[in-house]
Amino acid sequence: MRQAGVVTASLPLPDAGPVPGSSRAGASGAVPARAVETSPEHPWPVRLLAHNIESYVARMPALWVEGQVVQLSRRGGGMAFLTLRDTDQDMSVPVAALSRVVQRVPVPLEEGAHVVVHARPEYWAKRGSLQLKASEIRPVGVGELLARIERLKSVLAAEGVFDASRKVALPFLPAVVGLVCGRGSKAEHDVVVNARERWPQVRFEIREVAVQGVDAVGQVSAAIADLDARPDVEVIVVARGGGAVEDLLPFSNETLVRAAAACRTPLVSAIGHETDCPLLDLVADHRASTPTDAAKRIVPDVSEERARVVQSRDRIRSAVAALVAREQAGLDAARSRPVLAAPHVLVDAHAEQVVSARDRGRRALDARLLRAAGEVDRLEAQVRALSPASTLERGYAVVQRGDGHVVRTPDDVATDDALHVRVAGGAFDVTVLASTAR
Repeated sequence: MRQAGVVTASLPLPDAGPVPGSSRAGASGAVPARAVETSPEHPWPVRLLAHNIESYVARMPALWVEGQVVQLSRRGGGMAFLTLRDTDQDMSVPVAALSRVVQRVPVPLEEGAHVVVHARPEYWAKRGSLQLKASEIRPVGVGELLARIERLKSVLAAEGVFDASRKVALPFLPAVVGLVCGRGSKAEHDVVVNARERWPQVRFEIREVAVQGVDAVGQVSAAIADLDARPDVEVIVVARGGGAVEDLLPFSNETLVRAAAACRTPLVSAIGHETDCPLLDLVADHRASTPTDAAKRIVPDVSEERARVVQSRDRIRSAVAALVAREQAGLDAARSRPVLAAPHVLVDAHAEQVVSARDRGRRALDARLLRAAGEVDRLEAQVRALSPASTLERGYAVVQRGDGHVVRTPDDVATDDALHVRVAGGAFDVTVLASTAR
């Protein structure tokens, strides 16, 4: 079966059989027949292990395996040798093919080509190495690669990897810009030079990596993770100056796209390919059409910012001047009014009214006081007439028993009761000698 460009098989490892030229025996004089029966005291010799692996591999059927050509050499004897590397992981396997097999490939076979190979595994016991013997090599066409990218795009979109809600805004003025680019590339020059022309103090943390070929995915992903881990890096730019569709395949690789999606630092994709949009463009927080465009996005233009400051200062100065002029005009208009030019005129015009109102108030108050005084006298007379003291002055007395109750009838007292009598001039005590009812 095929798994990520690595040849695997499910055949059981054979037990030990007769090994040509074998004369060594274990401590008991016998080599274990099965691998599981080996021990430090009864090991297999290397030749037996190599022989068993060779037998195991020889029984494996031919299979199709996919990968990328990273090394290709044509030697004498009508043979060609290449290394087939996995497109996602750092794994590879050597492949040998007859020259006619290579010549039958529809397009010239070159390093970096994406191919599928029909081959049978071979194990070289003396070297302890495994290789594939190819019988057919087919290039993977651009159409098939783009179709795979579209399928991956659908899967990632369904997961929400490209959602706008995940994207974050770029900082206005980043302290440090992380740049992932090719070694000595024009993309690096365009980003750095144009950014420093706009803001000379901008600082860069540059990671030069492979931006095409089999190493690109791993190196670009690692560079993004490295820069994302730095607290001083506030924006990351992944830049490449365009290229053919095949050259841009790493930027649509699932491993790299997911690494970009996991990046917490704002990420700018500047791959520079307008026709075909790599998946990195979709997952990045911002997409720049070219590395130069990326430089314009990540830092402001110092001259433009200075012009804005000058414009803002002029607008503020004009606004303040207009406000002061408007308020001064209001003060001048108020000061020119007659009432402010000669304030006493307004007072004089109302002085007689004030005096008249004062006199009317006094007369009304006097009349009110007279009426109130008469009312007080009348109420005083009524109070005096109703007062118990006034009644006593007319010769009446208030008689109370010892418990304080007022005596109203002869039945309220008995003979020898002590009574308290209050009259107008004072009070005295008496004793009842006798009581007579009316």
